[in-house]
Amino acid sequence: MTRFESLPNRKGTRSVKWDRVKEMFGSDDVQPMWVADMDLEIAEPIKNALIERVNHGVFGYTLTDDALNRTVQKWLVEQHDWTIDPDWLIYSPGVIPTIHMTILSQTNPGDQILIQTPVYPPFHSIIKSHERELVTNPLNFVNGRYTIDFNDLEQKFATGVKAMLFCSPHNPVGRVWTEDELKRIIQLAEKYNVLLISDDIHADLVYEPYEHTPIGALDSPISHKIVSCFSPTKTFNLAGLQISYAVIPDQNLRNEILASFAKYGLNSLNTLGITALEAAYQHGGNWLSNFKQLLKKNYLLVREKFSHYEEIDVIESEGTYLVWLDCRKMKLTHKELTEFFAKEAKVGLNSGITFGKEGHGFMRLNIASPTTYIEEGLTKITTALDHWKETK
Repeated sequence: MTRFESLPNRKGTRSVKWDRVKEMFGSDDVQPMWVADMDLEIAEPIKNALIERVNHGVFGYTLTDDALNRTVQKWLVEQHDWTIDPDWLIYSPGVIPTIHMTILSQTNPGDQILIQTPVYPPFHSIIKSHERELVTNPLNFVNGRYTIDFNDLEQKFATGVKAMLFCSPHNPVGRVWTEDELKRIIQLAEKYNVLLISDDIHADLVYEPYEHTPIGALDSPISHKIVSCFSPTKTFNLAGLQISYAVIPDQNLRNEILASFAKYGLNSLNTLGITALEAAYQHGGNWLSNFKQLLKKNYLLVREKFSHYEEIDVIESEGTYLVWLDCRKMKLTHKELTEFFAKEAKVGLNSGITFGKEGHGFMRLNIASPTTYIEEGLTKITTALDHWKETK
């Protein structure tokens, strides 16, 4: 666990999370706890595999092959009880590029595409950038828990929605959807002929007793209209290596998406990304198990710290390393809330409003760091809260 106890120095490494602090929060002395990557070193077997590949010294065009397919196939069976045909796999630089290419190849300008807000900001921007119509199915939020509003979902599907971007597990609210919820989505998608594009990038990061079920893994009459997107990048802190894959059972759909990648010149992968994916899935299991223990410890620490403050409620997280904080009892405007964290607490979080209007009054906290670092950030926040309460 020693790699989880020390904080790597990421300043000056062109880190988005660390080297954009002043740009994002107005000051260099803000503690970054925002962007969804880890302040932790990668697993030793992945590091060794990368070093060995670098020592080879040649980095020409690199292909994927049957051995890599079998590695991914084995991972999905072991982690998610999903047996796939290796032919269903396509690879890409990232989940977001795959979503872009799926939308470009399967929908037209003006088509309606649905998302469930509050949700990952690129879901919003992808749809708008391609001149599709953004349709929202806001999640229900009752007694501190998020659920799907199926009545609203069916009403929206009935208006002619062509595709749904589905976040599973959900970022930022931390829900791990149940099989019953997934089956209801499938039923409605079949009824209204809706393409399902599922972002499963947080699939491996789920707290017990919850279990992630990929929507594409269910016995479904619309398996030919499901694109399931995965990546080792969130699981193993490999985002900068740009590697992902999608599981697409339907050959025509698969070929059309691949054709879009080729059209835009995105059909070549990062050599080291391929190396990292294979090493992670073959030898990263023990590291992942220990990392999930760290996440649970950090999450419980967050809950304990804020349990003494009625102003901030911690939304129960079932998965991901992102914690959704309900700060609405502070009764601050969006600007005031953002400034409280950045200027008073000196901690940089993601503002809830960037996830959609339903995120107003919320903030997102990243806990994928050593526990001491999380403690430091929480102490800054609670100290600022104490002062804020005194001066109200």
